[in-house]
Amino acid sequence: MSEQKTALFDKWDFEGVTVNDISLSKVMNIKPIYVPHTFGRGASKRFAKERVNIVERLINNMMHYGKLYAKNTGRMAGKKWKVMNIVKSSFEIIQMRTKKNPIQVLVDAVVNAGPNEDTTRISYGGVVYHVSVDVSPNRRLDLALRYITQGARFASYKTGKPIEESLADELIMASTNDQNSYSIRKKQEQEKMAAASR
Repeated sequence: MSEQKTALFDKWDFEGVTVNDISLSKVMNIKPIYVPHTFGRGASKRFAKERVNIVERLINNMMHYGKLYAKNTGRMAGKKWKVMNIVKSSFEIIQMRTKKNPIQVLVDAVVNAGPNEDTTRISYGGVVYHVSVDVSPNRRLDLALRYITQGARFASYKTGKPIEESLADELIMASTNDQNSYSIRKKQEQEKMAAASR
């Protein structure tokens, strides 16, 4: 009897999924998982989120609700199964449109949407300067997921399109480095500001 492989939602296999960025490969967890839900295990431990699967981290970032600038009004708090179904539906849309493994599309989108440079404020002699700094891999991953989910939410609010379609569109555009992607635009904007502060 052959050993059954663990597939996400019993549909998508993690085998063959690769991270094309050396720095992100150490902090991005793509180990096989059936249901992306760890029930907050290790939430209070430092750097424990590195061990959380990338799909679950996307789901956790989608669990924010609110109009354009409201991050979380509390309406999506605790509705993880609802968001899980949203992500599952958007993965089905991605597979239909691209004929690729949606987990690989997500990984490519995160690699492309993560900014490499940022600015920080340094006070020197009572004067505040903005200085360009490199972004750590952990923060790159966090920012990429934040920009992708924000882009999906904003597109859904502006056009009235279902959130599943908006998320699928954002992931596909970010994975191909499309300039129409909200996350790619945000990354380029941030890197342009950092380049001006060098």
